[in-house]
Amino acid sequence: MPQKALAPEISTWPEENPQLIGSQCGTCSATVFPVQDHCPKCSGADMSNVLLPRRGTVIAWTTQGFAPGAPYAGPTGKEFVPFGVGLVQLGDVIRVEGRLTENDPAKLQFGQEVELTMIPFTTDDEGNEVVTFAFQPV
Repeated sequence: MPQKALAPEISTWPEENPQLIGSQCGTCSATVFPVQDHCPKCSGADMSNVLLPRRGTVIAWTTQGFAPGAPYAGPTGKEFVPFGVGLVQLGDVIRVEGRLTENDPAKLQFGQEVELTMIPFTTDDEGNEVVTFAFQPV
Protein backbone atom coordinates (compact mmCIF):
# COMPACT_ATOMS: atom_id res chain seq x y z
CA MET A 1 0.00 0.00 0.00
CA PRO A 2 1.43 3.42 -0.93
CA GLN A 3 2.29 5.63 2.05
CA LYS A 4 2.27 9.37 2.58
CA ALA A 5 2.95 11.56 5.60
CA LEU A 6 0.13 13.25 7.49
CA ALA A 7 2.29 16.40 7.67
CA PRO A 8 5.21 15.98 5.21
CA GLU A 9 6.76 19.34 6.10
CA ILE A 10 7.59 18.42 9.72
CA SER A 11 10.04 15.57 9.14
CA THR A 12 12.62 14.14 6.76
CA TRP A 13 10.51 10.99 6.19
CA PRO A 14 10.70 8.86 4.00
CA GLU A 15 14.39 8.79 4.93
CA GLU A 16 15.35 5.53 6.66
CA ASN A 17 16.06 7.31 9.96
CA PRO A 18 13.70 10.31 9.80
CA GLN A 19 14.18 13.40 11.94
CA LEU A 20 11.72 16.11 12.94
CA ILE A 21 12.41 19.56 11.48
CA GLY A 22 12.37 22.52 13.84
CA SER A 23 13.59 26.10 13.72
CA GLN A 24 16.39 27.77 15.63
CA CYS A 25 16.61 31.50 16.25
CA GLY A 26 19.85 33.13 15.11
CA THR A 27 19.35 35.92 17.65
CA CYS A 28 18.62 34.11 20.94
CA SER A 29 19.27 30.42 19.95
CA ALA A 30 15.76 29.25 20.98
CA THR A 31 14.68 26.06 19.20
CA VAL A 32 11.02 25.43 18.31
CA PHE A 33 8.92 22.70 16.72
CA PRO A 34 7.31 22.78 14.24
CA VAL A 35 9.09 25.31 12.00
CA GLN A 36 8.14 28.93 12.68
CA ASP A 37 8.94 32.18 10.83
CA HIS A 38 9.41 34.22 14.01
CA CYS A 39 10.91 33.31 17.37
CA PRO A 40 8.31 32.91 20.14
CA LYS A 41 10.98 33.89 22.71
CA CYS A 42 12.42 37.13 21.27
CA SER A 43 10.09 37.74 18.26
CA GLY A 44 13.11 37.78 15.95
CA ALA A 45 12.79 36.76 12.30
CA ASP A 46 16.29 35.21 12.01
CA MET A 47 15.00 31.61 12.00
CA SER A 48 16.68 28.69 10.25
CA ASN A 49 15.64 25.06 9.93
CA VAL A 50 17.35 22.54 12.18
CA LEU A 51 17.09 18.74 12.38
CA LEU A 52 16.09 17.61 15.86
CA PRO A 53 17.65 14.65 17.69
CA ARG A 54 15.94 11.28 17.02
CA ARG A 55 16.28 10.02 20.60
CA GLY A 56 14.95 11.46 23.79
CA THR A 57 13.51 10.86 27.24
CA VAL A 58 9.85 10.72 28.28
CA ILE A 59 9.24 13.63 30.66
CA ALA A 60 5.47 13.16 30.98
CA TRP A 61 2.91 10.80 29.46
CA THR A 62 -0.77 9.88 29.43
CA THR A 63 -3.06 7.69 27.36
CA GLN A 64 -5.73 9.02 25.01
CA GLY A 65 -8.72 6.76 25.64
CA PHE A 66 -11.19 8.42 23.24
CA ALA A 67 -11.01 9.90 19.75
CA PRO A 68 -9.89 13.55 19.83
CA GLY A 69 -12.16 16.26 18.41
CA ALA A 70 -11.67 18.16 15.16
CA PRO A 71 -9.36 18.55 13.29
CA TYR A 72 -8.44 14.93 14.21
CA ALA A 73 -8.71 12.81 11.04
CA GLY A 74 -7.85 9.36 12.41
CA PRO A 75 -9.99 6.34 13.25
CA THR A 76 -13.10 6.89 15.37
CA GLY A 77 -15.88 4.73 16.85
CA LYS A 78 -15.10 1.00 16.88
CA GLU A 79 -11.99 1.65 14.74
CA PHE A 80 -10.38 3.86 17.41
CA VAL A 81 -7.54 2.34 19.46
CA PRO A 82 -6.34 4.22 22.58
CA PHE A 83 -2.82 5.60 22.20
CA GLY A 84 -0.06 6.95 24.39
CA VAL A 85 0.91 10.62 24.27
CA GLY A 86 4.18 11.89 25.68
CA LEU A 87 6.25 14.96 26.27
CA VAL A 88 9.72 13.96 25.10
CA GLN A 89 12.96 15.80 25.87
CA LEU A 90 15.09 15.50 22.72
CA GLY A 91 18.69 15.76 23.89
CA ASP A 92 19.29 19.12 25.54
CA VAL A 93 17.59 20.84 22.61
CA ILE A 94 13.78 20.84 22.91
CA ARG A 95 10.69 19.14 24.35
CA VAL A 96 8.24 17.75 21.79
CA GLU A 97 4.75 16.41 22.39
CA GLY A 98 3.84 13.40 20.29
CA ARG A 99 2.23 10.01 20.10
CA LEU A 100 3.89 7.05 21.77
CA THR A 101 3.87 3.62 20.15
CA GLU A 102 3.05 2.13 23.56
CA ASN A 103 -0.42 2.62 25.06
CA ASP A 104 -0.18 0.27 28.07
CA PRO A 105 0.34 2.41 31.22
CA ALA A 106 2.18 -0.52 32.85
CA LYS A 107 4.84 -0.28 30.14
CA LEU A 108 5.29 3.51 30.23
CA GLN A 109 7.52 5.32 32.70
CA PHE A 110 9.05 8.72 33.31
CA GLY A 111 12.67 8.86 32.15
CA GLN A 112 12.13 6.10 29.58
CA GLU A 113 14.36 6.40 26.50
CA VAL A 114 12.49 6.65 23.19
CA GLU A 115 13.30 7.09 19.52
CA LEU A 116 11.43 8.74 16.65
CA THR A 117 9.60 6.46 14.24
CA MET A 118 6.73 6.73 11.75
CA ILE A 119 3.51 4.77 12.33
CA PRO A 120 0.28 4.18 10.40
CA PHE A 121 -2.41 6.74 11.28
CA THR A 122 -5.27 6.24 8.82
CA THR A 123 -6.04 5.44 5.17
CA ASP A 124 -7.02 8.30 2.87
CA ASP A 125 -9.75 8.28 0.19
CA GLU A 126 -7.21 7.22 -2.47
CA GLY A 127 -6.16 4.14 -0.48
CA ASN A 128 -2.84 5.54 0.74
CA GLU A 129 -1.67 4.64 4.22
CA VAL A 130 -1.17 7.95 6.02
CA VAL A 131 1.71 7.85 8.55
CA THR A 132 2.59 10.17 11.40
CA PHE A 133 5.51 10.51 13.78
CA ALA A 134 5.61 8.80 17.16
CA PHE A 135 8.16 7.84 19.78
CA GLN A 136 8.92 4.19 20.50
CA PRO A 137 10.74 2.76 23.53
CA VAL A 138 14.37 1.85 22.81
